[in-house]
Amino acid sequence: MGKLKAHVRLTRPANIVTAIADILAGFSVSGAVWLLYPMEDTYWFFSLLWLMLSTIGLYGGGVAFNDVFDAELDAKERPERPIPSGQATVTSAGWMAFGLMLMGVLAAWMVNAFSGWIAISIALLAVLYDAWGKHQLIFGPINMGLCRAGNLLLGVSVIPEMIGKYWYLGLIPLFYVAAITMVSRGEVHGKNKSALQGGMFIYLLIVTAIFILSFIHYENWWESLPFLILLVYFIFPPLWRALKFQEPSLIGKAVKAAVLALIILNATLASAFSGWVVGLCILLLLPLSLKLAKVFAVT
Repeated sequence: MGKLKAHVRLTRPANIVTAIADILAGFSVSGAVWLLYPMEDTYWFFSLLWLMLSTIGLYGGGVAFNDVFDAELDAKERPERPIPSGQATVTSAGWMAFGLMLMGVLAAWMVNAFSGWIAISIALLAVLYDAWGKHQLIFGPINMGLCRAGNLLLGVSVIPEMIGKYWYLGLIPLFYVAAITMVSRGEVHGKNKSALQGGMFIYLLIVTAIFILSFIHYENWWESLPFLILLVYFIFPPLWRALKFQEPSLIGKAVKAAVLALIILNATLASAFSGWVVGLCILLLLPLSLKLAKVFAVT
């Protein structure tokens, strides 16, 4: 059981819940959410389930590969992690990561070929980041952001023609996750003031962009405001404290809050296109993610 839990830890379950929220947001933006009821045609329901399974595999495999490639570094900086602590091996973790990613690609292909190709792109981008991208000052955050952008668009791809209409929405998670990646570089040593300032600026841009999008795309644009306010409350206070003191522990808390707030970001985006009820349904994932975050590491 100890080894099984160690391998589950490698997938970061709390983060996987945020990836599921990406799919739900993309599904809502595509308009497919309104085709779920009445349940006379089960195609849309099963398509959603396949896409959720896909993101579980892609995200879980991607973060597990991250620990595989970081095994030597983690032995020095984070010896408590599953591989350096001996609870998992590089080989076992690698095979698990590969199996999860393969599952993610095959599950997406069950929806349509477009979804399948997006899943393949996400898998390749994730491995690129784990093996090389995260060591690049500029491309690293962009690489990680592209993975998350692809995940949102994977949800939209349930209706392929909607990708051409809403492709630009991928820029929101791209910049958001790029900002998180910038900030996270101070988790070990701290003193990354410029990265923290850059992250705060990007967060402000994202909040502004979502407000404008909701005003343009949804008649009852005000329905997204409570979600947007919650997003601001969730990410800015811990980031401000991290910026003030620049201590690794505070930076880690700011990163953790921002990662979990991806659920709120997705709920806000969904409410901006499909109303508060849909946004609230996605927001209900937050307590689950918070619960898992108490048991499994987020960063």
